[in-house]
Amino acid sequence: MEPTTRPRFWPLVLCWMIVALDGFDLVVLGTVIPTLLSTHELGFDAPAATAVATAGLVGVGIGALTVGPLADRYGRRLCLILCVTVFSLLTLAIVIAPNIFVFGLLRVLAGVALGACLPVTLAYVTDLMPRERAGKATTLTMTGYHAGAVLTALLALAVIPDWRVLFAIGGIAGLVTVPLIRLALPEERRGQQTDSRPTVRRLVERPYLTISIGVWVASFMGLLLVYGLNTWLPQLMRDAGYGSTDSLGLLLVLNAGAVTGLIVAGIVADRSGTKRVAMAWFALSGLLLAFLSIRLEDVTMLYVAVFVTGVFVFSAQVLVYALITQLYPPEIRSTALGFAAGIGRLGAIVGPAITGTLVSYGFAYPGGFYVFAATALLAVGALAIIPARAKVKAEAVPVQSSL
Repeated sequence: MEPTTRPRFWPLVLCWMIVALDGFDLVVLGTVIPTLLSTHELGFDAPAATAVATAGLVGVGIGALTVGPLADRYGRRLCLILCVTVFSLLTLAIVIAPNIFVFGLLRVLAGVALGACLPVTLAYVTDLMPRERAGKATTLTMTGYHAGAVLTALLALAVIPDWRVLFAIGGIAGLVTVPLIRLALPEERRGQQTDSRPTVRRLVERPYLTISIGVWVASFMGLLLVYGLNTWLPQLMRDAGYGSTDSLGLLLVLNAGAVTGLIVAGIVADRSGTKRVAMAWFALSGLLLAFLSIRLEDVTMLYVAVFVTGVFVFSAQVLVYALITQLYPPEIRSTALGFAAGIGRLGAIVGPAITGTLVSYGFAYPGGFYVFAATALLAVGALAIIPARAKVKAEAVPVQSSL
């Protein structure tokens, strides 16, 4: 699909809505776990809740790794329709889950379907947009992720303790999106591929091997930061001596900074170069996270520092995706994004686990912020090894858009 100079509005809105479903999935389990633990409904206890949460992330990672190549081969539009449908039906089925095993299994299978949606959607958006606007297109689409998360948290405040309502709303919202995808997203007219090599194999061959290693490490580190901070920031702040109200407020401020950062980062990246800006964003994230290890007596200064940290941390991760869309050709773009997202999900598991270990041993503050700062700097090093552009000849006939 060749990017058009005037992409239609509704396809981009639909892509934003699909990403918002991922935001729903990010926080929905966290909003219902306290109720399930307090009531022991379905057999939930703390170890079981941890296992379900981890298994769901594994499912999302598997989906990102496996479905991307299929999307590149059989079409992104078809992939999105199937994956959103399966995710929605399985999420609705959680409403009638009879026990924790079925609940967890449905979360894993729904995660596999959902895991493909984010990388495939970002690849689709990039196909719709001119290359010089790829950074802005990617980051603006990813605001849907945080919008979905915030909306789900607000819905939870309204419906909890009736936790089943949340999964019903999420499943119905997905099913409503499916016919809109069929109507609004343009059908792809795929050209004949001249390179018969498997798309996964091409990621680890020249000239993409160095690029792949760099973006995989950066994505791992980026999602380690995103999930580590979202999971443990309130506890880190309590350990630092801040009140519980401030700790929860700081998490909200962190994510408000994330949305602001996504809007700003794409504009700056399109003007100054995505790789350069991504490295700068991770470097600034590291400095700010190290700064948070210092206890601030001025509450206003604390909130400002956390807000600015959110501006850089979350958008740095998304800029990695934007860079991928610019470095890989269209015929392997979904695969490249899927592998980066899938490997990044390992970081999403490792981040909370490392920080949780530090909390258990009493080293969370200031040690947790030192770990996060070092993680951001490792991402800078990973991005430094990759070229700003891949030096390749045209390898396939580009897919044309019907826009």
